[in-house]
Amino acid sequence: MDVAGLSMALSQVSTMNDIGVAVLSKQLDMNESLGQSMVAMMDRSMMEQSVAPHIGSNFDMSV
Repeated sequence: MDVAGLSMALSQVSTMNDIGVAVLSKQLDMNESLGQSMVAMMDRSMMEQSVAPHIGSNFDMSV
C-alpha cells in the first residue's frame, strides 16, 4: 500500500472539493444579487403603472 500516494490523492480531492464549494458559494451570491435586482426592477415598473394607471394599461382594437 502506497501511503504517500494515497495521502497525495486525498489531499487533491480535498482541495478540489474546497474549490468547488467556493465556486458554488460565489454563484449562489451572484444569483441572490440578480434575484434582488429583478425584484427591484419589477417593483419600479409596478410603481410606474400606479402613478398613471390610465396610460398604457388598456388597448382597444377593432378589425
